[in-house]
Amino acid sequence: MNNSATTLQQIRAALPVRLFNGFGALLEKTRIRSAPMIAADLIETAKRRCSLDEFGDSEFFEGLSRLLESCQDEARLNLIGKIALKLDVLETLCARLQMERDRELYPKISSQEIHQPIFIVGLPRSGTSVLHRLLAADPQHRAPLMWEVRSPSPPTHASEKRRIQSATQSCSLFNWLVPTFRYVHAVGAEVPQECVSLMTPTFLSDQFDAMYYVPSYRAWFFRQDLRPAYEYHLRFLQHLQFRRTACRWILKAPTHMFAMPALLSVYPDALFVQTHRTPVDSMASVSSLVTILRSAFSDAVDPITVCREAIDYWSDTMERFLPERDRLADNRICDIKYDDIRSDPIGTVRRIYDYFGWSLSGEAVQRMRALVASQAERQSANHRYDLSQFGSSADEVLHAFAPYCQRFGFWHSNRLQQERAAHSDCVVQSRATLRE
Repeated sequence: MNNSATTLQQIRAALPVRLFNGFGALLEKTRIRSAPMIAADLIETAKRRCSLDEFGDSEFFEGLSRLLESCQDEARLNLIGKIALKLDVLETLCARLQMERDRELYPKISSQEIHQPIFIVGLPRSGTSVLHRLLAADPQHRAPLMWEVRSPSPPTHASEKRRIQSATQSCSLFNWLVPTFRYVHAVGAEVPQECVSLMTPTFLSDQFDAMYYVPSYRAWFFRQDLRPAYEYHLRFLQHLQFRRTACRWILKAPTHMFAMPALLSVYPDALFVQTHRTPVDSMASVSSLVTILRSAFSDAVDPITVCREAIDYWSDTMERFLPERDRLADNRICDIKYDDIRSDPIGTVRRIYDYFGWSLSGEAVQRMRALVASQAERQSANHRYDLSQFGSSADEVLHAFAPYCQRFGFWHSNRLQQERAAHSDCVVQSRATLRE
């Protein structure tokens, strides 16, 4: 049995889920097929459901249409995947309608100022999520939380408890559908959310590419000017800040590296923290995450394709990002190593505060320590990944990321790791020979 088959076997859905998807596959074979999802139909459904019809200025019809077409033709969604896609699109459309109504009801939303937001960037699985949660633990900071991104309307404290409970139920359902995902990425109603979710209402977001195999949509997305997505990102932050003010926004998404000109055109005073991890481990880990995530919605996920896409996308993204980061003043971007986040999270946070001249309060440190302790309890040995599971090798990744590795010292460190591993194997083999 090959390694990719082993990877898929480790992602085992609950029996009722498998039976439900099996029933859907049977319907497909008997030609009792579900009707394709059409953008115009879903838009009209959302309007009727919300009794609203104003989506705002930004155009999103083409992105939604291309996403639905790609899901129909390429994603090979199972029955749960089709249901999830429809529900997610309708929820997104309804949220957009409601947010537009809120801006009319509460005119001060549009006057909210977002000053020097911090964007955490870096290769995926390089400690960005952990750092996001740590910095967001400071009472002076604000990060978009899962429940409020999912249900941003109304922009007040009204029905807040109900909205959190609803988000908690959604998280519980997802954990039931994909029980292994919780070992890979934190899921929870009050967990800080990636920026891609704030861009989802424009349907210019790589969140869809992570969830579904949509190469046509992916190719279209890469050709787009993402300024409209960042303009909506700003509108979303204004909406959230109206409910609760922020001294400083802490934001995060590795994909920001792909669109720095668009980001800086909307947030010209943005600051950045870049995390660094060897691309060899980063690509193996993100391939594992995407394989697990897509397997919730499709029974035909190819881990080798997932890894190939990851290497191509993130090596190209890093190639775009490095010249853009060189245009930033040195005091606007702080570099942090993944190993330091793991070995000394509080000390790493202190370095960031010192770098930007922030004050770190005792209360913030206490909250961060509590988060680290709870994170340690959640850590599991169940998430294991290796490039060989995805049909790739360290040499291939190092070659793809050569400029990044050479600049930040990963070329040498990876070679050293390989030499140590080879030496260890030789020692083990020698000892085994002696015992024989």
